[in-house]
Amino acid sequence: MTTVGNLGFPRIGARRELKRALEAHWRGDTSGTELLTIARELRRRHWRLQADAGVDIVPCNDFSLYDHVLDTAFLFDAIPVPYRLLAETDPLAAYFALARGRQRDGVDLRALEMTKWFDTNYHYLVPELHRDQVFRLRGDKPQQEFLEARAAGHQARPVLLGPVSFLRLSKTTDGSDPLDLLERLLPVYAELLARLAAVGAGWVQIDEPCLVLDADPALQAAYRHAYAALTEATRPKLLLTTYFGDLGENLPLATALPVDGLHVDLVRGVDQLDAVLKALPKGRVLSLGLIDGRNVWRANLDNALVLARYAQGHAGADQVWLAPSCSLLHVPVDAEGETGLDPELRGWLAFARQKLEELRLLADALDGAPSAEAALAAARGRHESRRRSARVHRQDVAARVAALTPAAAHRPSPYPVRRERQDAGLRLPRYPTTTIGSFPQTPEVRRARALNRAGKLPDTDYDAFLAAEIARCVRVQEDIGIDVLVHGEFERNDMVEYFGEQLDGFAFTRNGWVQSYGSRCVKPPIIFGDVARPVPMTVRWSRHAQDLTSRPMKGMLTGPVTVLQWSFVRDDQSRSQTCRQIALALRDEVADLEAAGIGVIQIDEPALREGLPLRRAEWQRYLDWAVECFRITAAVAADETQIHTHMCYSEFNDIIESVAAMDADVISIETSRSRMELLDAFVKFRYPNQIGPGVYDIHSPRVPDSGEMHALLRKAREVLAPEQIWVNPDCGLKTRGWTETREALEAMVAAARRMRAVA
Repeated sequence: MTTVGNLGFPRIGARRELKRALEAHWRGDTSGTELLTIARELRRRHWRLQADAGVDIVPCNDFSLYDHVLDTAFLFDAIPVPYRLLAETDPLAAYFALARGRQRDGVDLRALEMTKWFDTNYHYLVPELHRDQVFRLRGDKPQQEFLEARAAGHQARPVLLGPVSFLRLSKTTDGSDPLDLLERLLPVYAELLARLAAVGAGWVQIDEPCLVLDADPALQAAYRHAYAALTEATRPKLLLTTYFGDLGENLPLATALPVDGLHVDLVRGVDQLDAVLKALPKGRVLSLGLIDGRNVWRANLDNALVLARYAQGHAGADQVWLAPSCSLLHVPVDAEGETGLDPELRGWLAFARQKLEELRLLADALDGAPSAEAALAAARGRHESRRRSARVHRQDVAARVAALTPAAAHRPSPYPVRRERQDAGLRLPRYPTTTIGSFPQTPEVRRARALNRAGKLPDTDYDAFLAAEIARCVRVQEDIGIDVLVHGEFERNDMVEYFGEQLDGFAFTRNGWVQSYGSRCVKPPIIFGDVARPVPMTVRWSRHAQDLTSRPMKGMLTGPVTVLQWSFVRDDQSRSQTCRQIALALRDEVADLEAAGIGVIQIDEPALREGLPLRRAEWQRYLDWAVECFRITAAVAADETQIHTHMCYSEFNDIIESVAAMDADVISIETSRSRMELLDAFVKFRYPNQIGPGVYDIHSPRVPDSGEMHALLRKAREVLAPEQIWVNPDCGLKTRGWTETREALEAMVAAARRMRAVA
C-alpha cells in the first residue's frame, strides 16, 4: 500500500483559535496552563483531521506557540544571556520575551530579530549565538508531542529543523561563523534523537531546506560531517526533508548522506526527479512532494500520477511515499466552509485538508482502488472548468499590458530635479518625521468594520465613524509634531486584501487565514483572473484627511510586487505578467491621488526582497521585472509628487543596486531590531535618494525612549548624509495600542529634534 505522509500542518486553527488564545494570555486574561491546554486540543484536532483526510503518518512537533525556529533555539538552550534568568523562573514568559520583547517590573528585553522564512511570507525569529555557545536540551517538547499523537491513536513522525539549517539561519553577536558551532551542537542533536528512539519514534523528519540554496563548500562540508556523526548515534530512521526548490548542485551531496529517506519538492523542482532516482541509493525511501504546499489551487492529478508511477517503477512501490511539496503551514486549513465563494471557483481550490485528500486519491489510484477512477475524472472536470472559464481572461487587460513601452517605467525627470521641486513644494525640516501608514486598529475599529460588513451598521454611520477616527489620528499627529501625516488606514482590514477587494480578478475567503508570525494572521486574496481597477480605491479618504490639515498627507498604496507576493497567485501564466497587470491598475490610482491634491504617495513594497529566487542565477530576471513593475506604478507621478516606498526585514546588500533602480524619492526600511545593521548595505553603495531607517520596532509592545532612538539615528548618520535621513518607525502601527503609539511617536519626534539641533 502506498504511504501518504504530511510534512507539517497549519498551527493557528481553522478559526484562528491559537491567535485568540495567545492574545488572551498576553493580555493577562488566561494563564500559561490554560494556553497550553488549548494548544494540546488544537494538536489533537489537527491530527484527527489529517488522519480523516487519509494521511498514514502525521507530523508532530510541527506545532509551535510562536515559531518553529525559536522553538529549536529554546530546545537547545540557545537563549541569550539577558533572558536566561527569566527562562529559569518562567520559561514560557522567557519564550515570549524572545519573540515579542518584555518591558515589565524593571525588566527591559528587546525581541529577537525577525526575518522571512526563505522566499515565503512567514517570518521566523533569528537565533542569536556566539563563539562560546553552550548547547543542552531544555525540556522535552518533541518527545511529549510524539507521545500525545501516539496516545491519540496516530502513527506520528517528529519534525526537527536540522542542525546545519538551524546554524545557517542563525546569527552570531560576535562576528563568528555559526557553522563553527556544529561540533558543539551535534552531541545534543544525537541525545535528542536517542530520546525520541527511547519513546518509540520509528522515523524522524529532519528538515534541511538550506540544501536547495546555492552550493557552498563550507555548507556542504558541514552536511557531510553532521550526518556522518548522527549516523553513529542511537536514533530512529531519518527522513531528510528538502523543499522550496530543487537540489541542483547539492543533489549528489543529499543523496549520499547516510540517512534512511529523502524528501524532494516536485512542484518547484519537478525536473530533478530523474536525477534523484539515478543518484538515490537502493533501498532508501523517496518521499515525493507532489502537491503544492504553498498555493491553493487543486493539482493536476494526472500529471502527479505519472510522476508517482514513474518513481515507483524505478524505486519500488514500497520505497515511494507521497507528500505535499513542503509543510502546509503556508495555506489555510479547509476550503469546505467557504460557501461565500462562487461554487465553480471554490471547486478550483485546495486548502490543507483538500491537499491531503488529493494525496490519498493519488495513493488509492496507485494501489488500484476501484473508486479512484471516478474521483480522478471529477478532478479532471474541475481542472478543465478553470482552464476554460471566461472569468479568467480579459482581452482589454492583455492588450494594455502588451502596449507597455520602456517609457512607461520612467519618471519625467531624474531624482536631483525632482528633489529640488519637492523641497520647494513640501518645505520640510531636516530629519523629517513620518509614520509608515497604519495607526492602531482598536477593537472599536474592528467591531465597526465587522458590523458594517454584516449589514448591522449602515454605510452612513460607518463612514461617520471612519471620518471621526481619521480626524482623531490627524490631530494626534499634529499635536506630536509629525511632519508628513497619514490618515491611519482605519477603513482597511489588510494592506493587500483591502486593494484586492476593489480589483477585478481577485476572490476572497471567509476563513482562509495563514500565519505570518506569532499571532499575526493574514487572509491572502486569491488572484484567479486578469487584474483591472474598476474605480478609484483610496482617493476619498486620502483627500478627506488632507482637507483636515495644512501639513502634507501621504496617500498609501500597496505596491504591485507585494500584492503579488502576499496573494495566492494564479499558476496558469507567469508571475511577471500578473504583476504587470497589478502595476497598471495601481498606476491609475497614483494618477487619481495626484489629481486629488495628494503630493506625497507611498507605494509599499515590503515583499520585494522575499520574492527573490533562492538561486542567485535567477535573481536578475526577477529583479528586472519586479523593479519594472514598481516603476510602472510610480512613473505616472509628476516631479513635484514625492514617491515613498517601504520595505520590511530585507537584507539589502546583494540587491542594493536594484533597490536604487526603483528610483523612489524616499525609501523607509526596518532596521531597529538589527540595531541599524541593515544600513551596512549603504556603506559601500552610495545610495542617491532619501532613506528612513526605522528607529523603533513596532512588532513589540516595548516602547523605547528618545535616547535609544537618538542613538540609532546617530548610527544612521555615520552612513548617510543628514539631508538623506527621514525618521520613522519600522513599520505600520495597526497592531499597537494608542497609549504606546503616542509615547513612542513623541519619543521619535524628540529624537529627530535633537538631531536637527546639531545638524
